[in-house]
Amino acid sequence: MLESRTVEDEGAVRRRRLCTNCNKRFTTYERVKQSFLWVVKKDGSREPFEKEKVKRGVLRAIEKRPVSLDLVNDVVDRVEREMLRKDKEEVSTKAIGSAILRKLKKIDKVAWLRFASVYMEFEELGDFEKAIDKK
Repeated sequence: MLESRTVEDEGAVRRRRLCTNCNKRFTTYERVKQSFLWVVKKDGSREPFEKEKVKRGVLRAIEKRPVSLDLVNDVVDRVEREMLRKDKEEVSTKAIGSAILRKLKKIDKVAWLRFASVYMEFEELGDFEKAIDKK
């Protein structure tokens, strides 16, 4: 037998259970584990991971391209999940940028190149040519 109800003050679910061995009732509280990511920047500083920052970067890359907002949101969600799956509290900007590039490459090559030019800090035409040749 199982009875469940939410505990609003604590953000938990309270469950009344019945032990199958001794038939005694007991209570458990279940909470969703909150995952919090820190981003380690190139200069070594740290800041909280912000999905909106990732989204802004992707939106800039797809500007005037035939890519839907739903697809952008999907990319951002998949990047966040990939970073959370690393099961680390800190991720580098390099890991985030690489994940975005892998996903953009499958969606739109122009958006991929735009994002790569900022992420990889292209300074001259040859940098674009090298990136295109590598793809």
